[in-house]
Amino acid sequence: MKFTENIFQYLRGDKMIWLVVMILFLFSMLAVYSATGTLAYKMQVGNEKYLMKQVLMAVGGLLLMFVTHMIDYKYYSRIAQLLWIFSIPLLIYTMFFGTQLNDANRWITLPVVGLTFQTSDLAKLALIMFLARQLSLKQEQITDFKEAFIPILLPIIVTCLLIAPENLSTAVILFFTSIFVMFIGRIALKHIFIVFGMSVLVFTLFFLLLFALPENALKGRMLTWKHRVQSYEKDFRGEREVGVENYQVQQAKIAIAKGGLFKVDPGGSEQRNFLPHPYSDFIYAIIIEEYGLTGGAFIVMLYLFFLFRCIRIVISAPKAFGALLAVGLGIALVTQAMINMAVAVNLLPVTGVTLPLVSMGGSSVIFTSIAFGIILSVSRNVEEETELSVV
Repeated sequence: MKFTENIFQYLRGDKMIWLVVMILFLFSMLAVYSATGTLAYKMQVGNEKYLMKQVLMAVGGLLLMFVTHMIDYKYYSRIAQLLWIFSIPLLIYTMFFGTQLNDANRWITLPVVGLTFQTSDLAKLALIMFLARQLSLKQEQITDFKEAFIPILLPIIVTCLLIAPENLSTAVILFFTSIFVMFIGRIALKHIFIVFGMSVLVFTLFFLLLFALPENALKGRMLTWKHRVQSYEKDFRGEREVGVENYQVQQAKIAIAKGGLFKVDPGGSEQRNFLPHPYSDFIYAIIIEEYGLTGGAFIVMLYLFFLFRCIRIVISAPKAFGALLAVGLGIALVTQAMINMAVAVNLLPVTGVTLPLVSMGGSSVIFTSIAFGIILSVSRNVEEETELSVV
């Protein structure tokens, strides 16, 4: 108890969010160590290599969280503007000159060090921060179509359109998360309904066209999107189909079935030998296999509890920017988590999004940690202002 108290005395902000972060990182290290067994065998290295990499990422993430949570959140208003402007040319560069992995140009390889990072991770963080800034600055004209709605909507459209060609699932998640943040930011409901209706219409027409065109006419990632939706549709109807997406889903189902209701078997996964990307996209299936439905439900509750704590911060935050920043980033992280878990249990088609702080990764862990740190910065400021008001 004394050790825990000594740690938490240096951590400001919502202690419950810090606790959620540490539990998620713990699950991450256990699950990644187990899930990388086959990968380690293929690469002819020990599991310890990937475990140490994840441990280093967790330590680095916690350090980033600590640094970002110590910065007054008001400074993030200006940082958000610069970060979003910087992310646009970076997304364009990635689209044309990015490093191709898994048939998609989503990464940039950093010179000298040779590390890759996914530019959409930076763009997601930048857009949510910039959206919070714009909404807070436009509060006096928030219901005006020309003065508030258009200037706020355009950055969302630009960012999502640049992400979509190589990472459609991320772009769709980011777009609808941004719309929800606009709703919280008091944008006129009629304007939100207009953009929501138009976006649904555009997506519907796009997928109708996607299925109408022959496969030899599809370019880039469009063929992948078509196959994923077709695979999900056939699986939903109970039809069997041979394909990568269907194979992933079937192996994830087997992993979940093996977990049962309650199980505690760290490192005992068998489906890690068959499931593609068990350490990233489908790590939730591995967690259920090793810890049962109870363990899977516990992970869900952790993310929901984190969202609840973010809402508490919003209620207490005295400034619009802090409130919108905390709730925007919180909703984005939890939405991503819920979609990843929904894919693992076959409620949604395969998307390729990771489980925040749990999946093995580089840039995703870094930018997710920064997002958590910014939320904690708002929480820290709320605590300090509350303490001053009491004095």
